Amino acid sequence: MQKHPTLSTAFAELGIESPFLTAIQRMGFVEPSDIQRDLIPLALTGKDILGQARTGTGKTAAFGLPALQMIDPAGRLQALCLAPTRELAVQVVAELRRLSEGTDLHIVPVYGGQKVSTQVHLLGRKTHFVVGTPGRILDLLNRGVLNFGDVRIAILDEVDRMLDIGFRDDIRRILSRVTGPHQTIFVSATIEDDVNRLARRYMNDPVEIDVSRDELTVDEVDQYYCSVDGFDKYRLLRILLKEEQPELAIVFCNTKAGARKLAKKLHADGIDAKEIHGDLVQSRREKVMERFRRHQIRLLVATDLAARGIDVSAITHIINYDIPQDREVYVHRIGRTARMGARGRAITFVKPEEGKEITQIEMLINKQIDERKYAGFVARAPRESEPVREPPPRRSSLPVSAMADGVEPSKLPPKTLGSKFRTRRRRRL
Repeated sequence: MQKHPTLSTAFAELGIESPFLTAIQRMGFVEPSDIQRDLIPLALTGKDILGQARTGTGKTAAFGLPALQMIDPAGRLQALCLAPTRELAVQVVAELRRLSEGTDLHIVPVYGGQKVSTQVHLLGRKTHFVVGTPGRILDLLNRGVLNFGDVRIAILDEVDRMLDIGFRDDIRRILSRVTGPHQTIFVSATIEDDVNRLARRYMNDPVEIDVSRDELTVDEVDQYYCSVDGFDKYRLLRILLKEEQPELAIVFCNTKAGARKLAKKLHADGIDAKEIHGDLVQSRREKVMERFRRHQIRLLVATDLAARGIDVSAITHIINYDIPQDREVYVHRIGRTARMGARGRAITFVKPEEGKEITQIEMLINKQIDERKYAGFVARAPRESEPVREPPPRRSSLPVSAMADGVEPSKLPPKTLGSKFRTRRRRRL
């Protein structure tokens, strides 16, 4: 959505009513994005929808506005939204609350990492809209805290990512509990076969919307890669940060241990970097994210799962300290920058043996990624404390005598645990 000083009728023409138009005006947005322009009118008709749009194009408002408008404030729980991570659930609830300001609608987030008793207390009020992670929603269902008897709209946000991280069975169990007449909406950055199979099972003749224009990344993201040996990554990162001077950046690592170690090294060198990953308690993660959104922290070291819910429009740089193991994760990572038309930069560190991985990413996005070199960085040989070790030769499991006689492994009798530990039989007298 584009900001504009005057109120536009664009959202009213899509079917959005007051007081939601007032909330939109208060937020400073007057022009809908492509996904909002296509999805909102269809959603208001009650049709099932399978929507595809790039990350950062306003999908939350696209499904949130019609869902909020169709809720009866006099009723109870009528709308449900599943999200892959705690951070995204919190982000979606914050957006929905802004869009419904001035109404009597009660929206509650539920997710792991927070006490169940706290969430049960929040749900004790007349809740109209629940947003949460599949695991916690299923837990609350099994406890009898949630009742889907009046649910009329079920939304799956970033459904591709939920399937990637293993929520398939939980999603099926949850959707099978929505038994009354209802509308189902899937929104996703990518739609693969597994998403389509899920849609065919739980949707009724869905309308497909694709505003991605077959481009998984946007022109506003300047994409580069840097060739670097694994032992030299940290030195390159320090030089990059000094030359680029990012206003707000995320550094991605593939593992929690890697993120923790990197954040510690940066902090020791006087750089105010904070880590965010699954091992942090939820309260700590929320504090870090709040400081990041307020620009009190300019550098975040994150894993993919923890960063999935980050929706901060001012991120200028994405640095892939580790190249993602799944090429589609690259698309999700760099989607954190260049949001809503702003420019951004994505820089990926590539080790000499990772040429195949960067090529696969280029094939996926149908775009060549240029190499970038920094004047202050010259590749060096490893120090004595960082030797390049050759893997040890594989030791044969054959007995020396068998190898000497040239006996093939297939000709030897099978080794058994019992033969090794069999007790010696005593001679009968």
